[in-house]
Amino acid sequence: MSRISIPQLAEKRLAGEPIVMVTAYDFPGARAAERAGVDMVLVGDSGAQVVLGHDSTVAVTTDEMLVLAKAVRRGTDTAFLVCDVPFGSTEESDAQAVATAVRFTKEAGADAIKLEGGNPTRLSRIRAIVDAGMPVVGHIGLTPQTAVALGGLRAQGRTAASAARLVREARGIEEAGAFCLVIEAVPAELTALLREALSIPIIGIGAGAADGQVLVLHDLIGVTEGHTAKFVKRFGEVGDATVAAITAYAADVRAGSFPGPEHQYAAAEDAVAAAREALAQ
Repeated sequence: MSRISIPQLAEKRLAGEPIVMVTAYDFPGARAAERAGVDMVLVGDSGAQVVLGHDSTVAVTTDEMLVLAKAVRRGTDTAFLVCDVPFGSTEESDAQAVATAVRFTKEAGADAIKLEGGNPTRLSRIRAIVDAGMPVVGHIGLTPQTAVALGGLRAQGRTAASAARLVREARGIEEAGAFCLVIEAVPAELTALLREALSIPIIGIGAGAADGQVLVLHDLIGVTEGHTAKFVKRFGEVGDATVAAITAYAADVRAGSFPGPEHQYAAAEDAVAAAREALAQ
């Protein structure tokens, strides 16, 4: 089966067929998403927090993101692979942005690059990457890389000024050549208006009904500890099951019941004798 293409994603939007995207960071996660039949896999810079233990997405480097992206690429056969580019890897110039995008395309096999923001500078970066022949996914609303400037990890588009800004950014991103747009943490009513105004697929996360949805794998399977965003729904409790399995393993080891005979390899008598002789010498 061939990999999902940009025209197929556009067709899904026109047909009203929801697009399913999952954020994954490693080979096992990618395999699980692939086996579940998702349409798109995003290697998010949220891996900085989810798998690398940083406090924010800003800390992750390009080289670290490439390690994650390569692992995910090896785990996907048909899903369309989108890669976040980390903070600091596109901010200096259009040339830097293109060079970073090239690395993700050549080294990690990314099908598309995702950039946060829609101000004039970000639109210039999108145009440069698209002009260089690489597809781009835009991202507006709550943009974690610049969350400090937004006042923290909080919903956007809830005031007149913020809503108007997001409309301008969304239109600008489409005009700059992005083929898809992620909208995060905005009122559903605003997403509905943007779906009518734009011709490209909109993937929502905490943004109400859209052409598709994305969630972080670790959030939806219940691995993430502590507070999760309002828009997260846990479809499983893998974290609790994992802790329970490790607890049971530790108990068996401490009780001396693991490993049992069934977990051990048999040795030929002459092999044991040879080992004893070698030790005696």
